[in-house]
Amino acid sequence: MHKIDLPERPDWRAKAEAQGFSFADMHGEPYWDESSAYSFTLREIENAIEDPATALHGLCLEAVDQVLKSEEWLDRLAIPPEHRDYIAQSWQAHEPSLYGRFDLAYDGNGPAKLLEYNADTPTSLYETAAFQWQWLEDQIAAGVLPEGCDQFNGLHEALVERFGELFEPGTDLHFAAAAGQPEDYATVEALGWAAREAGLGAHYTDLEKIALSTEGQFLDDQDRVIGTLFKLYPWEDLLRDDFAAHLAGAGCLMIEPPWKAILSNKGILPVLWEMFEGHPNLLPAFFEADVAPALTGTGPVAPAVAARFERAAEALRAGHVTKPLFSREGGSVTILAEGERPEAASDRSYDAHAKIVQAYHALPLMGGFRPVLGAWVVGARCVALGLREDRSRITQDLSRFKPHFIRD
Repeated sequence: MHKIDLPERPDWRAKAEAQGFSFADMHGEPYWDESSAYSFTLREIENAIEDPATALHGLCLEAVDQVLKSEEWLDRLAIPPEHRDYIAQSWQAHEPSLYGRFDLAYDGNGPAKLLEYNADTPTSLYETAAFQWQWLEDQIAAGVLPEGCDQFNGLHEALVERFGELFEPGTDLHFAAAAGQPEDYATVEALGWAAREAGLGAHYTDLEKIALSTEGQFLDDQDRVIGTLFKLYPWEDLLRDDFAAHLAGAGCLMIEPPWKAILSNKGILPVLWEMFEGHPNLLPAFFEADVAPALTGTGPVAPAVAARFERAAEALRAGHVTKPLFSREGGSVTILAEGERPEAASDRSYDAHAKIVQAYHALPLMGGFRPVLGAWVVGARCVALGLREDRSRITQDLSRFKPHFIRD
């Protein structure tokens, strides 16, 4: 894994504008940045990213099954009691998952480490699937990259295949996102594009315009019944929304399915560590309430985790990250590490949530930025890679998306 400076395409901004990539710059900072790119060997892609991410997804499915059998774990993951049956029924009915994105720490040495699983509403889909692929083709054509370079990027094709597996041709799907959010719209439009290519109907509607019929069904802005809905609206919010009371009776297949509320929750990290302690791609993780007194020297660790904490204590005391169960763009994350100044996200809007503690694993510093690898899973397998980098040790809303290529 290397970061390599490369000349930008002279017309990339015009191409972005023509394709509706209106968020290539955000908040006065570049979001898409092709002044450099990350290169990988095929062995790195296959052995350090693709296979481990596929395996991690399998572990996550085992964890969902165990969590749904434990009221204690459901409590700790803050799953609303009134919706637990609805979530469990979606799991028992094998309601299908479409996609997700693992965020991994990796520097080219040793196993990649799971930072978190964006299992419900991951964005950066369009720039991963389409714009970085176009970058690769253009740079090869221009002679900037040699013939034979590739990219780990079967994301669009995998989505087309997955939609075709899940739905009969001609099935109508609805895709919904919050109005006025270009990045969110690009995500649902990329999914709609894949659905149409699979022979399905794809209709967009603003989340705010979804209504309820007198029969209790969801309706779009043209009063069409919504039979299947992809919603770019996280389960932790939807389950606390007024509409939540109508979910079970609406007869609407939700994508992602309700059981993804277990995985789109950072509480899954201590669950995974309890179930698979020592796995090479996992970092020690605990619920903060269990270990915070021991880490601060103000009290003992909870007896239920004492043995596991003792085995991980050296790593946790050397450095740990506190994360809320629910947050976006690094919000309310805090890093404490030996030899480094404490670092806290400027966005503290998620501070009220319960938290987990995860052992700190430093991101590599490459050209003044720290990359996080986004390993995309469609269905049950890892199919693509997207990278974001940040000057901060906490990847936040001003991170940059970077293209990548395989050099051999």
